[in-house]
This record gives sequence, structure tokens and C-alpha cells, in this order.
Amino acid sequence: MVEKRKALTSTLVFAFLIIALIVFAFPFFLLIINSFKSNGEILQSPFSLPNSYSFDQFAMAIEKMNFLVTLKNSLFITLLSTVFILLLSGMAAYYIVRVKTKFNNTLFAILVASMIIPFQSIMIPLINIYGAKLQWIDSAPMPLLVALYIGFGSSLSVFIFHGFIKSIPFELEEAASIDGCSPRQIFFKIIFPVLMPTSVTIGILNVMWIWNDYLLPSLILNKDSLYTLPIQMKVFNGTYMNNWELLIPAILITILPILVFYLIGQRMIIEGITQGSVK
Repeated sequence: MVEKRKALTSTLVFAFLIIALIVFAFPFFLLIINSFKSNGEILQSPFSLPNSYSFDQFAMAIEKMNFLVTLKNSLFITLLSTVFILLLSGMAAYYIVRVKTKFNNTLFAILVASMIIPFQSIMIPLINIYGAKLQWIDSAPMPLLVALYIGFGSSLSVFIFHGFIKSIPFELEEAASIDGCSPRQIFFKIIFPVLMPTSVTIGILNVMWIWNDYLLPSLILNKDSLYTLPIQMKVFNGTYMNNWELLIPAILITILPILVFYLIGQRMIIEGITQGSVK
């Protein structure tokens, strides 16, 4: 009887997972099949297979969206922001864990609480300060955007790092200190290598967020030559009609790199979060 219940439970779970896979994969399937259609075919029969398969739409979309320039901008902003988030958050979390003071405890509580603040609530003050008053949006939009990503991404990163660093035995640092290592050497030669699974997890999460973000870059970047891939999608939107036959291939081109990146690193995400929260 117990074995029958287990078999029934396994069957139901498997069926549920298959249904969930279909539900989540169906929009991506529609995106693929409609990327080969013309505007008329997309509007008339969006769920049918294309009559012919041609990559001409992809070539035209790449040319119209200035793909190489926008790809370079997206890569620069995403990679630079992620590297600084990992480095600064790791050092901050290490200091908060190892130096136990009321100030550090309060700072950590503020960082954790800041994760629940929606960006939309501070969007207008942010633009008013950095745009109207400091004029940084006009003078240095790209560095400003990277700095804002570092600020907004640090709270969650510090939280995850904090949980994992607490599990690292302090004896490792004591042994390194006896051998003559400075605090800086202890962090970069002992602690940071141990944090590699968690660092990969945080890096993947931040890369996905920054790469796909539209709202913040649209507020900061004010020149076509600085646009990232999500913002550049607007070149396919008209006043009265959207150019779907180019917009859909452009969307597919934009999400494929980050999709491949996520599929490669998804196991590390689960492993890193588990190590940071359970140990």
C-alpha cells in the first residue's frame, strides 16, 4: 500500500512538472515560431507554424538595432557592475561578520530592510538628485548607471555572503594570521576563494537582473550610442503600429545569451544559495 502511494505521488509530481514545463516553455515556443513570420502572418495566425524559414528578419533586426554597439554597452555595464558588486559585497559581509559591533549589526539590518523598498518609490527623487541637481546624467551617464547598479545590488549580495561567511571556521583565519598574513591577504587568499560557489550564484543572479533591466537604463542613458539591448527594442515600436517581424527576432537575439548563461549556471545558483542559507 505504501509503495502504491509513493508511485502515485511520483506520477502526480511528474505530471505536474510536465504541465509546468509546457506552461513556461509555450511563450518561448511562440517567440521562436513567430520570429520567422511577417507582420501579416503574426497578426493572423500567431499560433501556427511559419510557412517558410528564413533568417532575413534576424539580419535586418541586427542591423536596425545597431546590435554590436548595444551588445558592447550591455556587456560593459553588466560585467563591470557585477564584478564590483561581488568584490564590495564580499568585503562588506566579511567585515560585518567578523567585526561584531552594534554599528555593524545595525548596518546589516538596514541593508536587509532595504531589499523590500521598491525602486519605483525612489525613482523620481533619484532622477531629481542626479539629473537636475548634480547633472551627472548628462555628464557621466554610464559610470552613474554602474554605480547605481552596485548600490541597488549590494543588499541582497551582502545578505547571501553574510550567511555563508558565518559558516567558515575562524580557525582558518587564525592560522593564516599566525603565518604572517595581513587582513587583506586573509580575505583575498583564504576567504574569497572559499566563497567561490556563493560568488558564482550572486554573479549569475546579478547578471540576469542587470542584463534584462529596462527601467533604470531608460532613465539614465540619454544617447542612442549608450543604449543597452532592452532599451534598443524601442526602435521597432511606431506610433500606430509595431514592427513585429523585426521586434520578435530582436527579442530572441537579446535573450539568447542570458538564457544560455543561466542554463549553464543554474546548478551553481541552487548550490550557492543552499550553502549560504543552511550552513
